[in-house]
Amino acid sequence: MVSETFINLSDEKKQKIEGALLKEFSTYPLAKGQVARIVKDAGIARGAFYKYFGDLKGAYTYLYRLAMKEVHMGLPTRLREFDPESFYKMTVDFINQTENSMYFDLIKLHLSQNQAFLGDDKKQKDAFYHLDSQVWAAMVLTHEAIDLALFNKEKKEKILNRYHESLCLLQRK
Repeated sequence: MVSETFINLSDEKKQKIEGALLKEFSTYPLAKGQVARIVKDAGIARGAFYKYFGDLKGAYTYLYRLAMKEVHMGLPTRLREFDPESFYKMTVDFINQTENSMYFDLIKLHLSQNQAFLGDDKKQKDAFYHLDSQVWAAMVLTHEAIDLALFNKEKKEKILNRYHESLCLLQRK
């Protein structure tokens, strides 16, 4: 996790380090990430990196959370009940914001490689157990639609239309 020392850095220094992290984790999966490249790009000592983040995973987690916060900005955080149109709109907005974000390559690498490497699916899946069946099914469809749309831009419209149809079928329960 990120340290207070990092949090207390000047905005300029933090932005330089965040830029180096973004460059590294948008280019290489976490398993192939290197502290050496990050510290060189950021212009900081290796020891400072470890003081700020503890390890490479801590740095990655910090950056990915920053990315998710930005991409989710303006989107509702939770849907209390199943509503196909709300799920659809939220998903389309998320995909569009992701595609237009400086974090796009980071998010694609996260979905394609880092998510499985980190094993962070377990926490998310544990949260799904408490959802009612319609919302759970919609969440599973939503994550799959996001994954497919981000990796198949030429089929995005078709994927989203099918996703919308599937959500509407769930409503007919």
